[in-house]
Amino acid sequence: MSNSNMPKLKQILQRLYNKYNHRSFIGSDPLQFVYHYSRRADMEIAALLASCLAYGRVGQIENSLNDLLGRIEKSPLEFVKNFDSRKRARLKTFRHRFNSGDDISDLLAILKIVFAQYGSIETFFAAGYEATDKNVAPGLANFSKALMGIYAQKFGKKAGRGLKYLLPDAANLSVCKRLNLFLRWMVRNDNVDAGLWKSVSKSKLIVPVDTHMGRLCRVLGLYQRKTMSLAAAVEITENFAKIAPDDPVKYDFALSRIGIRQNCTGSHSRACADCELIRYCKKSGRKYGDRIPEKNTKTFKRP
Repeated sequence: MSNSNMPKLKQILQRLYNKYNHRSFIGSDPLQFVYHYSRRADMEIAALLASCLAYGRVGQIENSLNDLLGRIEKSPLEFVKNFDSRKRARLKTFRHRFNSGDDISDLLAILKIVFAQYGSIETFFAAGYEATDKNVAPGLANFSKALMGIYAQKFGKKAGRGLKYLLPDAANLSVCKRLNLFLRWMVRNDNVDAGLWKSVSKSKLIVPVDTHMGRLCRVLGLYQRKTMSLAAAVEITENFAKIAPDDPVKYDFALSRIGIRQNCTGSHSRACADCELIRYCKKSGRKYGDRIPEKNTKTFKRP
């Protein structure tokens, strides 16, 4: 998208933000589970778990998190601090698509050590984050690497596929949608995002890009790459930074409501007439019933 079109896009995005960026709209978002708690440490743990499992259908995610947090009881922090074989057994039958209860237990066993040594996930993350970095990508890579290092030291072996899916490695060019989502919740502070962390600047965040967000950003002309990767997410973020340099992830929640509340699937329908982004679909010459082209869509399924 040319710089000349940015002012018009900013107006549209700001209208979306004003319309959707309210706590009343988080009922269909895994972020809702963070606000089940009031203590900072409980919210941090709930946020990491909710973001790690934020893949699949909306209803499926909600059911899985209700199940998981129900097993964890009232305080995620107390569950983590006292995590043992009995608590692992309590999670044994949990399942969310590609991840088992054992994967969650492995993550909680790691977090037990993190909280014992650092006191919070923020302090642990900050140990591998440099404020001078261009964005949070190096910090994310160090975060996953350090967590996997704790696992290897505790269990004497490398992590399995399930834990690696929960904690993808930014150094391997994974799009890291779910970990970027976790950071958005923790760093940004507005009517939606919790803003618990103060050690990371919101200007360094990367847009959490999944299939839907990738589709919308392609329609908006915010990236040109043929495959979705962390580099594509960074390109998208840099284009958003032309609109909101101090807060490039500002419009993420509002844009994602188009898919959830307006049921955008990439095909035109009568519902498109009320969509704030319809002018961009019309500009490309598409008609009702046409599909928005998506090349290499399998790459959107990266964790």
